[in-house]
Amino acid sequence: MIPTRYFTTLLLSLVLLSPLGIDLFLPTLPQIAEGLQTPVNNIQLTIPLFLLVMGIGQLISGPLVDNYGRKPIALLGLVLYLLGSASAALAINWPLFLMARIIQGMAVCCTAVVAFSGVRDRLEGDDAARAYSFLNGSLNIVPALAPLLGGMLAHSWGWRAPFWFLFIYALVLMIVIYRWLPETRPATTQRSAIFPVRTYVTIIKQPAFLAFTLAIASALGMVLTYVSLAPIVLMEQARLTPFIFSIIFGVNGLWIMVASAVANRIIQKCGRPFCLMLGALSMLGAGGIILIEPYLLAPAILAHWLSYMFPVAVAVAGLAFIMGPATSYALAPFQQNAGVASALLGFIQMAGGAGASLIILLLPLAPFTALGGMMLLGGMLAGLAWLTSLKIKGVLTSLRSTRSE
Repeated sequence: MIPTRYFTTLLLSLVLLSPLGIDLFLPTLPQIAEGLQTPVNNIQLTIPLFLLVMGIGQLISGPLVDNYGRKPIALLGLVLYLLGSASAALAINWPLFLMARIIQGMAVCCTAVVAFSGVRDRLEGDDAARAYSFLNGSLNIVPALAPLLGGMLAHSWGWRAPFWFLFIYALVLMIVIYRWLPETRPATTQRSAIFPVRTYVTIIKQPAFLAFTLAIASALGMVLTYVSLAPIVLMEQARLTPFIFSIIFGVNGLWIMVASAVANRIIQKCGRPFCLMLGALSMLGAGGIILIEPYLLAPAILAHWLSYMFPVAVAVAGLAFIMGPATSYALAPFQQNAGVASALLGFIQMAGGAGASLIILLLPLAPFTALGGMMLLGGMLAGLAWLTSLKIKGVLTSLRSTRSE
């Protein structure tokens, strides 16, 4: 059995396929639109659509990982990711690019379920919570570095280069996973139908699971709305260059890492419920700030990038306080149905977050109003998760970074 630190690193490499598929090509949205001769809004909408497909697909991939094992489904997902990345890089028009992004979404629905099921298979209690924290905390390095890397690749070789990078990453990862990822499906795992409606209904009927999962979904919806609107607000309205945009975007990702470290300290001393409460207050405060800014700030100040990024920084700090505790609370009861429970969590998280983001992006709302609405929704649902956590009895789960064995 490989050490826990290597095992969680392998799982992290699978989880990274999702944020890389979003953040790497962000600085190139205008160039992609120009290259495919389509409005930039069409390219922008592939971001929540990517995660919507990922969320819906997990309802199928979850039972598959329980029935056929974690490793085969991980390899299937990597094959699809290779196909989707190559198709995006070779796309000559908008429909082909859209199809490529849908294939990528189908791919990550497999790899994400494998990663979170693997944690639940092998680790329990404090160790499982630390692993979830490691995965969620480490993911923040992608928003910090991927836009800068994508911008550099596009500057040197054009907007197709980031998708070729994704192709190479998936190819190398497929070799690594085939060689070193162990099969972790427990012998006691309950086999289920390809679409186990009864099992899903049984899980979703549990109010605690639903409360924590909706908090995660709303936080993700806020992030997707921020990410989708950022290129328009920062590059078109604030007149930032793609390079400066990448730097600011990256600094915000590093800020999430700092907030995650602070959240882990707070959890150790004050507990998960207190952390959820702070997350809810941060989201609500950020929503109030960004909604009132257009009425208080002069147009020149409102056009500055800080008027957008300051409330975003407050909100994503709340995200750091919410994700780890809510995930550990939601999945803790489901040892014998880890794949199905992880799939349902992923579906509600991705489809719910992406669906809410898509709806608010399609409404005729100003960017600040749209993002502020998502922040308030996230704050209210995080508050509900906090109230739910107060009713759960048990030992405090520490969410410190995973240590080596």
